[in-house]
Amino acid sequence: MKNMNFGGRSRGSSCWIMVCTVLTTVFAAQATAQAAADNPYQVIYDWGELPGARAMGVVTGVQPDPDGEHIWILERCGTNQCAGSQLNPIHKLDSEGNTVKSIGAGLFAWPHGFDMDDEGNFWVTEGAPAGDARGEPGMALGMGHQVLKVNQDGEVLMRLGEAGVPGDDETHFNGPAAVLVAPNGEIWIADGHRGGNNRVTKFSAEGDLLLQLGGGIDSLSRETSYFNDPHDLKMDSQGRVFVADRGNNRIQIFSQAGELLDIWTQFGRPSGIWIDSNDTIYVADGMSGAQWNTGWQRGIRIGSAASGWITEFIPDYEVPTGSGIEFLASDSEGNIYAGQVGRQRFEKYVRVRP
Repeated sequence: MKNMNFGGRSRGSSCWIMVCTVLTTVFAAQATAQAAADNPYQVIYDWGELPGARAMGVVTGVQPDPDGEHIWILERCGTNQCAGSQLNPIHKLDSEGNTVKSIGAGLFAWPHGFDMDDEGNFWVTEGAPAGDARGEPGMALGMGHQVLKVNQDGEVLMRLGEAGVPGDDETHFNGPAAVLVAPNGEIWIADGHRGGNNRVTKFSAEGDLLLQLGGGIDSLSRETSYFNDPHDLKMDSQGRVFVADRGNNRIQIFSQAGELLDIWTQFGRPSGIWIDSNDTIYVADGMSGAQWNTGWQRGIRIGSAASGWITEFIPDYEVPTGSGIEFLASDSEGNIYAGQVGRQRFEKYVRVRP
């Protein structure tokens, strides 16, 4: 008996599509269950204690100290905002989560990106683009749209961009989301965050523009070498630059010259990236799910920066509350430190199995 055709589609082919869809869903569920069963981590919620036991703000950056015994974090002054606050947003925590040093009061309005260079200096971005309500308190104080270099005593050593003035030329930013300082001192900046310039730039150690990928307020695009909310930047041992092209649900990988080398979509909707000294890559996907990336489960995906293969997955078991994990790093023992944005919580994932 022939298939009956309805509007150009056969009943048989419709059934086949339905069967394929069901099988795909089953296989995806089995894969997720297996990943959850193989999860070698246990989470400690609300890890770390700030001075005076004050509330932990939204954690937007994590950097292991080179001594292997401490972790530096960047948080938004006990809430989700630092404009007008006299609280320190940068803290050095020991292995038990106790704060041993805090710096940076009054320097930032809405801090977002966080990096440590080879000399131990911190680089912090002001991540609220023009028109974003979260940036208005800072703009009222003449702050925002900059990248700051700060030493471990809280002294500002360098500023890129003009305070409180958005733009898309070589001396202005629009809510820069991330900063990465290469071993040679060159400065990579993802500019900007949600509605910003959607570009990735590279500057010399002295602050001169060397390279731009994408760019312009209206440049949001899914095309290769263009971006939609470039949210984080990291570099592997080969010097390749990994861009968390979050709005496009992908990671784009570039050479130092800006040549596109690869595009990875297997890490979900990437908000944050960490690559350790062994080229293990940790990707924070705190936004997948029905609202932003249907069919994907939010969590942390771990794999090889060399091959792109995912070897482990830490699911976010909780009911979504805004964004989940967006910023993370690992220590020398493979433990992971991560900031939950929607829940305003800092977490430590302890590796309990090899």
